[in-house]
Amino acid sequence: MTYDRSRRLVAEGLGTAMLVATVVGSGIMADRLSDDTAVSLLGNTIPTGAMLVVLITLLGPISGAHFNPVVSLVFALRRQLTVADAGAYIAMQVLGGVAGTLIAHAMFDLPLFQVATTVRTGLGQWLAEAIATFGLLLTILLGLKMRGEAIPWLVGLYITAAYWFTASTSFANPAVAIARALSDTFAGIRPIDVPGFIVAESAGALLAMVLAGWLLAESSSAQPSEHPP
Repeated sequence: MTYDRSRRLVAEGLGTAMLVATVVGSGIMADRLSDDTAVSLLGNTIPTGAMLVVLITLLGPISGAHFNPVVSLVFALRRQLTVADAGAYIAMQVLGGVAGTLIAHAMFDLPLFQVATTVRTGLGQWLAEAIATFGLLLTILLGLKMRGEAIPWLVGLYITAAYWFTASTSFANPAVAIARALSDTFAGIRPIDVPGFIVAESAGALLAMVLAGWLLAESSSAQPSEHPP
């Protein structure tokens, strides 16, 4: 079933809002319940991965469940999404992400409007974001080809893992980075550090697109599996 543009845009905004509310809200809750940073990170990781499985399963059939500007960018470059739709998707993702941050603050009786002070910058952080986003896009592009029905679990599990093997805790999403800059909580990132993350995320996504295209291209020299009669 094909859904009209308004429904697809609402799905993108809603999904990104729920994702960011989960990231920020679980970070606040985890930080309140434990003084151990590792335990708090675990409390932030599991809900995020779980929510991705739910959101992609339910909203994927409507909009494709991008919830991420670099995913929409890559699909536009692959001509699987029009430029106009990609721009609209990205706008809704950013707006949804900001709404998700405000909702999380409201749930925990925090000031709605904040500016993050958590420092996340430097070569290691940028490299981590490039790798995190590279892995995410490779998971999506190869997963769609190999096991499309498994995409919700593949993405949820990848992000769960990437929280722990990347130095940046795997934002891998410009809309999420922008939204988290508006939360001076466990999940925050200084606004001045956001552009570096976005550049790194974009580079990782584009590299994944190129590699996935090469990996999935059929060789012109491939021989048929059976001899003709």
